[in-house]
Amino acid sequence: MSNVAVFGLGYVGCVTGACLARDGHAVIGVDIDADKVAEINAGQAPIRENGLDELVAEQVAAGRLAATTDTAEAVAKSDIAMIAVGTPSMDDGSVTTHVLEAVVRSIGKALRAAPKSYHVVIRSTLLPGLLETQMRPALDEELGPGFPAEVVLCNNPEFLREGSALKDYYHPPYVLVGAEVEAHARPVLDLYAAVEAGKHVTDPRTAALVKYACNNFHAVKVAFANEIGAVAKAMGADGHAVMRLVCEDTKLNISPAYMRPGFAFGGSCLPKDLRAINRFAEHAALRLNLLPSVMASNENQLKRALKMVRDEGSRKIGLVGLSFKNGTDDLRESPMVEMVETLTGWGYSVKIYDPNVSLGRLRGRNLSYIDRHLPHLAQMLVSEPEEVLEHAELLLLCTDVANAHDWRGQAKGRVFDLRTDLARPVEPAPEAPRQRAVAAA
Repeated sequence: MSNVAVFGLGYVGCVTGACLARDGHAVIGVDIDADKVAEINAGQAPIRENGLDELVAEQVAAGRLAATTDTAEAVAKSDIAMIAVGTPSMDDGSVTTHVLEAVVRSIGKALRAAPKSYHVVIRSTLLPGLLETQMRPALDEELGPGFPAEVVLCNNPEFLREGSALKDYYHPPYVLVGAEVEAHARPVLDLYAAVEAGKHVTDPRTAALVKYACNNFHAVKVAFANEIGAVAKAMGADGHAVMRLVCEDTKLNISPAYMRPGFAFGGSCLPKDLRAINRFAEHAALRLNLLPSVMASNENQLKRALKMVRDEGSRKIGLVGLSFKNGTDDLRESPMVEMVETLTGWGYSVKIYDPNVSLGRLRGRNLSYIDRHLPHLAQMLVSEPEEVLEHAELLLLCTDVANAHDWRGQAKGRVFDLRTDLARPVEPAPEAPRQRAVAAA
């Protein structure tokens, strides 16, 4: 079992400390509020949370939970610090981190006075990058140069909800630790041996963003349900019945489907139906904010891809996949069609490989759409992978039709996979080897 100091005795810190104590760890809570510390030591929870009063009393009586205002005492009695202080919003929406940094610095000072190996774990919600660029330098500054022991800094986002925090602690979606070295996460994961959930280790930036992504998604879900409810009421439909049936679809709606960041959506259904609902709302004088923003967001994803192409610098482009998704020749509102239309308008030379698309088989609105947007498609479309590979200085993989070939292994230039690379850092292009000057004989 571990010796743990929990800094910040609010909702997250108090629940975390009490649960760690119940699991057999020796826990000392730390807070600048002497009243909170006194309540803990008296066996009382300083916050209201279902079941917490009884748990705190039980663990204090068992001698596994205590509290102090003295950072040096807490650090001396522990091997791991879990920081759970608030990072509230400022008036402009940016995150306040001065309290968190002050705690990190106080731990560094305590360790400098009594050096030892230690783990500092940030449980607070912190924007990606601030752990490495703000908290680590602050900690190292307090430790001083040549500190004789290893002090690990990592993050461990929490997924607790007020009112059900004890239940959430033992039944989280997963336990997540962000660490630069996977081995550094092991002592933190060991704290959660009693928690039956998947255990994941990522880099700190990914771990930090997961917490923000989850909370933002929850907010989007609430806003989406409310806007559908408003539309339903204006249409004379039952919004609760609508959303109940929407949620019953666990194949597409409540599932991992469509939840991988990639390229823009298109096709004959999604854009059309979004516009229809938004147009109805305008005529009904119904003010919506989320649904009208979706098409603009989709357009921005296309612009990001175009910027990535322009920044790369190549003028001869190969596209793999033109229809809006693999397995169909439907080109209506395909983002790849719009991309090709834009690139050719900018003077790029483009060749396209998509075995799903045959000009001779296009009919009706599909054909008329291409006649309007890519009237010279016949000059760009190739029938063999080798033709697009031979042409392309930059190859764009756009749909799952690309899965049939080893494009990266065969391409003569760079390859961007629009299904993944818009959400990942792209490695810079390798520099051309410099020629050595040879002295004349």
